[in-house]
Amino acid sequence: MNTDKLKDCLKEGERGERHKGLKKILPSAELVERHVRKASHNFDAIDLFNRMGYSDWSASAAFYSLYHLLLAIISKKGFESRNQSCTFALIEDMIDNNEINLSKKELKEIFDKDTTEDLAHSITLLDMREKMQYSYKTFLEEKEFELLKERTKILFDKLRKEAEK
Repeated sequence: MNTDKLKDCLKEGERGERHKGLKKILPSAELVERHVRKASHNFDAIDLFNRMGYSDWSASAAFYSLYHLLLAIISKKGFESRNQSCTFALIEDMIDNNEINLSKKELKEIFDKDTTEDLAHSITLLDMREKMQYSYKTFLEEKEFELLKERTKILFDKLRKEAEK
């Protein structure tokens, strides 16, 4: 756990700057529901992009479907995030404190600050998204797409259950 990172994120959130930190809020079932709806919307977009011939965007839709479920989980705990690394630091802390049923290995599937692997050969969802987002490729191979969808669905179901319990 990185307590310093969380402290910095909370401090940044207090300043109210855009895209900075974590802000303490009242836990909100409505906000949880909105993030779950957005996550479902993004999950549906995975197939839509693929059918339209834009499967490179399917990777981003997969990432953001899971990210919005993480935002739902932290909303339930009384936090609003304005920064992805702060979201992941808080989720990691929640894992360390057994507050959520998610492993660090599963979290690293979505985000890994220590990734040093060759993006071209990595199959984590994070690396697949970054590979598609920052490369010149405009489509995922069918096998890559199926892997992306399958891995996303497994995590999606687990995170949604966590957000809605």
